[in-house]
Amino acid sequence: MPKKELGQHWLKDRDILAAIADDADLEPDDAVLEIGPGLGTLTSELLRRAGQVVAVEFDPDLARKLPGQFPGKNLQVVHEDILQFDLDSLPAGYKVVANVPYYITSKIIEKLMTAKNKPSTVVILVQKEVAERVAAGPGDMSILAVSAQVFANARLGVLVPRDYFTPPPKVDSQVVVLETLAAPLVAPEDEKAFFRVVKAGFAAKRKKLRSSISAGLGIGKPAAEELLRHANINPELRAEDLSINDWLRLAKDAVGN
Repeated sequence: MPKKELGQHWLKDRDILAAIADDADLEPDDAVLEIGPGLGTLTSELLRRAGQVVAVEFDPDLARKLPGQFPGKNLQVVHEDILQFDLDSLPAGYKVVANVPYYITSKIIEKLMTAKNKPSTVVILVQKEVAERVAAGPGDMSILAVSAQVFANARLGVLVPRDYFTPPPKVDSQVVVLETLAAPLVAPEDEKAFFRVVKAGFAAKRKKLRSSISAGLGIGKPAAEELLRHANINPELRAEDLSINDWLRLAKDAVGN
């Protein structure tokens, strides 16, 4: 039985599982990290395509049963919380494929994108609304979108209606694909300052940037307006309207002041 408290919803449709695996463009020499393998339905598709699968499962019962389903396969099952798992233990260039619990999606994306040993590709099935937020463009941006897109190119993959799951969740799901950039748009040493500015902008996202930047950075509105104009950003806009490049220019100017 799926455990509600762990956000478990089983997906068994072979065509959809194959489409999720296909989005990772797996090769025989690829190493794959699977998060929350559950009953092993997606694991089966991954083992068919990749050379090695490391499956991190938090549920002790599932972690114990999984290896026996794939005798002779290059599968390593780790009973651990993915948020505690050491990504440095994986080979460079590994890929991530997973149907992840909705309640920790943002934390998983943050862990993967800010890791020293980043995956080359992340293919995760998440709540449809969250997938759309991650891959959003200017006009619909969020902290989650900025947090993903400074490290990776994001696009939407296969849509999975709720009735394909057992038990059906309350919402539809969709794959989001993150192709990690060779070099992040924000250097590791600048991450803290960059996200301080981004969080300031989104702190009161219904307000215009003039007000949210002023309050979030603890500066007067005239100073906030000057900062925005210097970065060639209209102070009348809201945080959701800005592109990644807008945030990069604004953060550079804000840190310089």
